[in-house]
Amino acid sequence: MPFSKGNISTIQEVLKNLIPKGTTPIAKSLELCSNDFPQSPSRNIVILVTDGIEECGGDPCAISAALQKKGIFLKPFVIGMGIDESWKKTFECVGRYFDATNEITFKQALDVVISQALNSTTMQVNLLDMQHNPTETNVNMTFYDRFSGEIKYNFIHTLNSKGNPDTLVIDPLPIYKIVVHTIPSVYLDSIVLTPGKHTIVGIDAPQGFLSLKFDGASEVKKPLAIVRQHGDMKTLNVQDFNTTEKYIVGKYDMEILTLPRINLENVDISQSKTTTLQIPRPGMVTLISNNLGYGSIYVEDKNKLRWIFNMDENLNKETIVLQPGKYHVIFRPKNSKESIYTIEKDFSVVSSEYNIIVLN
Repeated sequence: MPFSKGNISTIQEVLKNLIPKGTTPIAKSLELCSNDFPQSPSRNIVILVTDGIEECGGDPCAISAALQKKGIFLKPFVIGMGIDESWKKTFECVGRYFDATNEITFKQALDVVISQALNSTTMQVNLLDMQHNPTETNVNMTFYDRFSGEIKYNFIHTLNSKGNPDTLVIDPLPIYKIVVHTIPSVYLDSIVLTPGKHTIVGIDAPQGFLSLKFDGASEVKKPLAIVRQHGDMKTLNVQDFNTTEKYIVGKYDMEILTLPRINLENVDISQSKTTTLQIPRPGMVTLISNNLGYGSIYVEDKNKLRWIFNMDENLNKETIVLQPGKYHVIFRPKNSKESIYTIEKDFSVVSSEYNIIVLN
């Protein structure tokens, strides 16, 4: 029977004319009922009423799981009427099972099912610090349906006026995976709620602060810092200087996009503390040549040259912002067709100072 308002009498009339065939096509029934629901996103509930187990060679567990993953319906309710005790476990993978041995217990089971299907329940998410106290907050939490992967809720975690994690009202039927969007993110999987019962879950999310300070003049563009977990090359965040960001407690590696690059390892982020990193004010150098040419800037590190920057071969005057230190420039004019005309010069950069290097 299709869904429609006021069709109770029609359903009753159809039931009167049904002829039992003595078999139970549960898998096929679940598969076909998926066509009865609207295409638009909705909260679809299936209540399977049966007096037997699958008898037609189908796999009700596989069909139920597949349709849940597609988001066709939530985990079904199963009401068994006079089911043999040894058969009841076969329905645990299909849905939430309720036993009904007579008309009274059937009505009781159906009332419970309808109440659970229609009503939301409450839960509280505790974001725990290093001492396992629920003090962390002000971060988004995404609730996913574990079967379908569908996003069900987004909540910015909040401490209420009493300093306790706020109470959330949510649908108790799905099994949830909660992802907390800290840096890096943390999560809790396979959360099962009991309808009508307040549920409290705890997720370890201890955090501290990283403050990056740049002692640069206003006309100098602030650098960026690539932040990674220690020993992992995956980029977690790209943080601006003169900003403060929150991270999960732990060790981090940083690559600061200055010239030359500054690499820092094992930067420690501690619970509720601010780790401050400051880089010095840079200097500026202008490289001038009478001719266009090919050139690069290096630093000397343990008697080896480490490349820093390639000069623009289409410019004969170029200004570069560099960190304080000693540098080596190597240059050859384009119109010089012999390597002997290579020019080498050493120079130093001091914070806030400006140098001109003539490459002739």
